[in-house]
Amino acid sequence: MLRYTAALAALMAAPLAAQIATPERPVTDPASVSSPANPQARPVPLDDIGTTRGLAGVTWSADGRHIFVSTNITGRFNIWRTDTAGSWPLQITQSDEVQSGLVASRGGQWVYFEEDVGGNEYADIYRVPAGGGAVERLTSTADISEYDMLSSPQSDLIALATKRKSEGQSNLAVMTADGQVRNLTAEADPQFGWGPVAFVDGGKALIANRSRVDSREGEVWRVSIADGKAVKLLGRKDVRYEAADATADGGLIAVTTNQDSGQDHAGAYAVATRGWTWARTTPWEQQAAALIDNGKTMIVRTNADTRSTLTRLDLASRAEAPLPLDPGVTYLSGNQPLSPDGSKLLATRSGADSPSNLYLVDLAANTARPATQLAMASLTPAVLPKSTVVTFKSFDGTLVSAVMTMPFNLKRDGSNPAIVIPHGGPTSATQDGFSQYAAAFASRGYVVIAPNFRGSTGYGDAFQNANYKDLGGGDLKDTVAAKQFLVSTGYVDKGKVGIFGGSYGGFMTLMAIGRTPDEFAAAVQWFGIINWNTMYRDQDERLKAYQRGLLGTPEDSPEIYKASSPLTYLSAAKAPLLTIQGENDIRVPRGQAQEVNDLLKAKGNIVETIFYPQEGHGFDRRENRLDSLRRTVAWFDTYLKGQPAR
Repeated sequence: MLRYTAALAALMAAPLAAQIATPERPVTDPASVSSPANPQARPVPLDDIGTTRGLAGVTWSADGRHIFVSTNITGRFNIWRTDTAGSWPLQITQSDEVQSGLVASRGGQWVYFEEDVGGNEYADIYRVPAGGGAVERLTSTADISEYDMLSSPQSDLIALATKRKSEGQSNLAVMTADGQVRNLTAEADPQFGWGPVAFVDGGKALIANRSRVDSREGEVWRVSIADGKAVKLLGRKDVRYEAADATADGGLIAVTTNQDSGQDHAGAYAVATRGWTWARTTPWEQQAAALIDNGKTMIVRTNADTRSTLTRLDLASRAEAPLPLDPGVTYLSGNQPLSPDGSKLLATRSGADSPSNLYLVDLAANTARPATQLAMASLTPAVLPKSTVVTFKSFDGTLVSAVMTMPFNLKRDGSNPAIVIPHGGPTSATQDGFSQYAAAFASRGYVVIAPNFRGSTGYGDAFQNANYKDLGGGDLKDTVAAKQFLVSTGYVDKGKVGIFGGSYGGFMTLMAIGRTPDEFAAAVQWFGIINWNTMYRDQDERLKAYQRGLLGTPEDSPEIYKASSPLTYLSAAKAPLLTIQGENDIRVPRGQAQEVNDLLKAKGNIVETIFYPQEGHGFDRRENRLDSLRRTVAWFDTYLKGQPAR
């Protein structure tokens, strides 16, 4: 207990570090946050939220007349076909396993896809006739994953990435139409992986990315398909370069880089002259997304403080024009989003009050229309809670942004419950799109806040790297500051605040109830980390490489591993805890949930632990998606609202 008391005192002590620089933005006055009046407000049915479909893959047919999507209309992610002009979706495949990563063959006969076993993330490649029929398995390699496919416009070759179970690194490869795979690279560094970007030079070469798994460094290469000879086009130590597309001759490449800026920005790189054409300057995260108009125009995605937009940049005039999609979570879809005739783009967009949907963007008319209808009918903007982006100062003065979802019709009387949702990653960020969790909670009266704590992407390199060897330190303080912001609005009872997260968000949940046991009254964690030492021993080699990038190794940094593990602090935990875990998770193995369960049960805490067979890192089967959502909401209803358990 003395060790815990000292740790808590250190956590909440006055700041020793200077404020971290992030893009300038005003601090939100808590009094400006309000609960809108809405006479139509009602709890959104949990079954409708959990049944709303998602997308696991999308691709054009070879002639552009059809779109193939992987979606879970049946409760499983299978392949469906719809006409580009609009039609009822036609089911092409059926399987209990997730079918994803779709590409169409050059001649149009086949749709290729990835499929793993029970969420174990070691996928093989399959194909199915574009008109439906018997599925053919092309690879059968239990210890090698094949993924990230890209079809050649000039031949029947498919480019892809391969990864051995025994290694952290991945390689660039090509596959023939009948499934013969040949690696083009022989990566030796387990911190790096390869991925295909574009076929160039008449299909004789590939533009490819070679990237560090922790996102601290990336390079762009040109690789010969005949002999694997590779030429580095862009690369510098500790600088990110990531290609998104290239012209057919490979002379112009759309690239995202933090070169000379400390923030990702988009540029078109001319290989012959080594010259750049940059998108407009912005303090916010910017990404190159695609080249269209035969390389005359670049599509740029800008993520401005959780809300993203797509624009097209004329590379000659540098004029920019927005694509006709509202801000939210907006991005191009599929490895080859441009239609075969170059007239349309596939894009996905969601907002807090509008679930994710696939759109067809007509480039000539600058219009967009839905290509799918994935949401249940009850999930409409009229009844879904609204979000706002807020900014507050954390313990050291650093600005932290968060997406806040307010219920309708609340009284500002300090009586309402709330839930803090830290995101996964940690090299990730919450964006202001549809969240089934925020919708479920806020439509039932919970004020919800999802902070982008230090370590999050989108706010510059200094902020993204600020959690290095400090996991559960400064980022936890930012998360506690998010709770304090909620309370300062006058709506929230500080004794009725819960915390919920998955993966790294699950880790943050465990850290929060251990290091700050009086802050949160109830907790739910999905597949979170309790012990970085056993994580390092048990997890997949690629994730082990990622962990080294964040913490070093257990042998080199034993004190950092101890300080960063919830195991060190959970003896002080008080909050009732629900844990949900997939049996086949290779990222956060099952043993992490078991450690949490055993430790807290032994000390007499209120704890419940659920394991789902045939699930990995996240829950894909409809029955488990529904069950996990129902259990999570019921847990908070019981321990924050005092409703009897059902």
